[in-house]
Amino acid sequence: MNFQIPKEIRAAVAILESAGFEAYLVGGCVRDLLIGRSPQDWDVTTNAKPEKIQELFPKSFYENKFGTVSVVTDSDDPKLRTIEITPFRLEGKYSDKRHPDEIKFAEKLEDDLARRDFTVNAIAARIEMGQLKGEHLSERVRASEPPKRGLSASETEGVSLIDPFGGQKDLEKKIIRAVGDPFERFDEDALRIMRAIRLSSELDFKIEEKTFSALKEKARLLKLIAMERIRDEFSKTLMSEVPSRGLEKMRELGILKIFLPELEEGWEVGQNKHHIYTVWEHNVKALDCAAKEHWPLVVRMSALFHDIGKPRAKHGDGPDSTFYNHDVIGEKMSSKILSRMKYGKDFTDKVAKLVRFHLFYYNVDEVSESSVRRLIRRVGPEDMEDLIRVRICDRIGSGVPKAEPYKLRHFRFLVEKLQRDPVSPKMMKINGDKIKMITGNPQGIKIGLIINALMEEVLDDPEKNTEEYLEKRAFEFNSLSESDLKKLAEAGKSKKIGLEEEEISIIKKKHYVK
Repeated sequence: MNFQIPKEIRAAVAILESAGFEAYLVGGCVRDLLIGRSPQDWDVTTNAKPEKIQELFPKSFYENKFGTVSVVTDSDDPKLRTIEITPFRLEGKYSDKRHPDEIKFAEKLEDDLARRDFTVNAIAARIEMGQLKGEHLSERVRASEPPKRGLSASETEGVSLIDPFGGQKDLEKKIIRAVGDPFERFDEDALRIMRAIRLSSELDFKIEEKTFSALKEKARLLKLIAMERIRDEFSKTLMSEVPSRGLEKMRELGILKIFLPELEEGWEVGQNKHHIYTVWEHNVKALDCAAKEHWPLVVRMSALFHDIGKPRAKHGDGPDSTFYNHDVIGEKMSSKILSRMKYGKDFTDKVAKLVRFHLFYYNVDEVSESSVRRLIRRVGPEDMEDLIRVRICDRIGSGVPKAEPYKLRHFRFLVEKLQRDPVSPKMMKINGDKIKMITGNPQGIKIGLIINALMEEVLDDPEKNTEEYLEKRAFEFNSLSESDLKKLAEAGKSKKIGLEEEEISIIKKKHYVK
């Protein structure tokens, strides 16, 4: 079986090799191809220096100290519109535990692979020349579908793998293992601690014993890492298929205490008779529900934080303990945490809002439409769906069998109903004041009759809903007797009620409510 490698990547490698340079796929894209995942990005490494790479690829830019050149393509696939090509490199000491003191370019691929973090990311792939003939980087070609299953070494026709650190064996064993001495690797860049946990969570791999020991011992070095870098790895962990795996490892290793101690306050904090899980268990199960539904980061974060205020709000113990105002406390905590972690203001404000209102009360026939309208105004129509999603995560995280019971479906129906424009005279391009001016009549029964008569015509033919037409008809209707006008008005009223009921019936069917 061949790797299915996008044409843009094959073309880039062909151009480098045609110029006499070595060129390899490397890192996460090779790892993902070997386990049958679609690569999120493609990295090429070469013995060409940055200046030479730019000569070969005129549509490129070079704005970093690592030698990486970003090559611009004409691809229709957003993942392939820029391809990163990096020279083989060596890295010196990491005095600040974050960045190498100096970058040196290497001559050999093996030296470049030796500086990488984990064995599964230290595999390179050379594309066989037979696949490279006739490729041109400027061609617009979509990426191929990824393989449907993982590839073993014997199935990789079309490429040859360079794997000096046993990455393929670790992929087969589902192990995350540091390249070389793990203590040195984490000393060089402490963010690798977060990356190991994130990869373990994403791939459902175990962390090799010595690597795990090094993670535990070096976890304190994360205090030296810029919060933006920790934030990015944390977000990637939350976006994995089962993010609770990563969070449990962070708690076990003491990492949460470094950048998110508030979340760990829920560990072993019991709840009341309405809950079978601790606050910690409930929050991470709610997060996993959001991940299972493939909901976006803002919903996942809100699900994780929705009860973060409970430990501070708790009064009493046992089945009758209470957590009054934990939603308000959680809102303030969420805002403070996400600001500290350098999330954007819009993201922070939305999570805080969803946490604040996740306890909205709704029982069919108990809550008025006006109270739902007030909730919509506070939350914003655009965020109501995400609020309902957080509520679903809360329910599933509590161990209940149904994510969306009848009353929540009915709430969805009511929210949609209240956000639509009802069938009413407000839809018309004329109002009572205008009709009074046209007819010369004061406010009275006749103005109401004319409005309803006009409504009958508009509902019958929406194209008549223009200022010019309605003003003309209002003038004409004014000359009719009150009895004739009443007949037209009654027809308009009946049509309006019938159409309104029909539209509401459609929304009810959509949400399976009566």
